Amino acid sequence: MSMEDLYAKPGHLIRRAHQIVVGMFMEECAAFDLTPVQYACLVAARENPGLDATRLSHLVALDRATLGKVLDRLADKRLIRRGSSTRDRRQKTVELTHAGARLIAEVEPAVSRAQDRFLSRLPLGERRAFMSTLSRLVELNNEYSRAPLRLVANVEQE
Repeated sequence: MSMEDLYAKPGHLIRRAHQIVVGMFMEECAAFDLTPVQYACLVAARENPGLDATRLSHLVALDRATLGKVLDRLADKRLIRRGSSTRDRRQKTVELTHAGARLIAEVEPAVSRAQDRFLSRLPLGERRAFMSTLSRLVELNNEYSRAPLRLVANVEQE
C-alpha cells in the first residue's frame, strides 16, 4: 500500500477530520478550558435533568471508564454535581450546576464558530450533503462503535 492509498482511506480521512475539528474547537474555546467531550456531557446534563451516568454514557457515546474521568473533571470544576438516585442508590446521577449552565451559554458562540470554520470552505450545498452523508454513515455503523450512541428518554427530576 502506498501513502497515496493510505491518504484515500475513509478511516484515515475521518481521523484527520476529527483532529482538525478538535483543533478548531480548542482554539475557539481556549478561554473556557473545555474539551469537546466535556461540552457534550454538559449539554446532555442540561437537556436531561437527573440523568444517571449510564444513560449519559449512552447519549454521548462514551464508554463508562472514559465518562467517569470526564465527570470527575467536570465535578472538580464545579460544573456538575454527582449524586445517588433516590430510586436506586446504585445509580449515580449527574446534575448541571449554575456555573455549568452559565458556561454552556457563554461557550456556545465559540463552539458554533469552530463547527462553522470546519465546514466553511465548502459551498453551502456541499456542506448539507457532507453532513447528511456523514450522519447517515454514523447511524448505519453505530453498532460497531466501542460505545454506541443510544438515545434514551428524558429523565424527569426526582
